[in-house]
Amino acid sequence: MPQFIDLSIPITNDVISDPPVMRPQIQYMTHENTWEQIAMFFPGLTKEDLPDGEGWAVESLTLSTHNGTHMDAPWHFHSTTNGGTSPAPSIDEAPLDLFFGPGVKLDFSNLPSGHVVSAAEVENELKRIGYALQPRDIVLVQSGAVYGTESFTDQGVGMGAEATLYLTSCGVQVVGTDAWSWDAPFSHTAKRWAEKRDPAIIWEGHKAGRIQPYYQIEKLTNLEALPACGFTLSCFPVKIERASAGWIRAVAILD
Repeated sequence: MPQFIDLSIPITNDVISDPPVMRPQIQYMTHENTWEQIAMFFPGLTKEDLPDGEGWAVESLTLSTHNGTHMDAPWHFHSTTNGGTSPAPSIDEAPLDLFFGPGVKLDFSNLPSGHVVSAAEVENELKRIGYALQPRDIVLVQSGAVYGTESFTDQGVGMGAEATLYLTSCGVQVVGTDAWSWDAPFSHTAKRWAEKRDPAIIWEGHKAGRIQPYYQIEKLTNLEALPACGFTLSCFPVKIERASAGWIRAVAILD
């Protein structure tokens, strides 16, 4: 029997996984206080008419498409891609066959938070695990960020433009990270920006999608449970028209 490993964080009010301005909000309506919602469809219905006087459970959410474990589309990074020659696709335009395939895990969790991973470091990690990238591999990065701990949004390494373009030049079209962002945390990048004022460092991994389109998973979890290779990843995004991202339930499948 295959083994299924859940790589998705929950969407929750209780664990901080986004900056305050971006946090999700969930309103829970329970069996005790929803009988009137049912009665709207059945005039004359009373609470006592329902079994145990209970209505239904339902939730109302205020969400960004980038809350929880989600897939970024090239449209999120820039309005154009392929060096400016074509419009960047939104998440509803993504081909589904990209989101079910062989997974590879690169472990950079030993590096300090804020470090920007280079192409050479990607090559060295591939050599360490003894793997040669294949087109359509889905590459996941264990960044060192730990969901559920304090200052999660400031944790983990980032993948620079050089590293990102290295992956896409190998035919990789879907990547992912267990950090808040594919790029280094903004709190670390802001310090480098204050020193050198180099605009090339701003969101550089994402902006590599201007040159070569790719899809990007953020806020994965449980990557430490994965081998370096030999697993299949399922990561289909919710279809939201013209959106920059869609929520996913990322699941690794091991034979």
